[in-house]
Amino acid sequence: MAKHNELGKQGEKLAIDFLIKNGYTIRERNYRFNKAEVDIIASKKEVLAIVEVKTRSTNVFGNPEDFVKPKQIQNLVKAVNEYVIENDLDLEVRFDIIAITKSNVGFDIEHLENAFYHF
Repeated sequence: MAKHNELGKQGEKLAIDFLIKNGYTIRERNYRFNKAEVDIIASKKEVLAIVEVKTRSTNVFGNPEDFVKPKQIQNLVKAVNEYVIENDLDLEVRFDIIAITKSNVGFDIEHLENAFYHF
């Protein structure tokens, strides 16, 4: 497996551990609909958190959250609409990013709530 794929998988694992530690329930991992893949669907109280995980070995080229593009957001919104309908959910939906950057001593994790779309 390519190093960037390994880093991405490691980042998703760190994000899941982070969410669980902070009181979230993981509902889905890598949920797919059409062209979209939602990294993590989690819930906490009455909120459905749609979490895009961005992991980078460095932030020299920008912060991890800067790599979420408008087309990807559009596809995520469609996928989440399908997920909510499919599961007959009545929860507030929030789109988050967990930005993970490798550091000298491990990883820096930042949870950005309401990162790019809210309805």
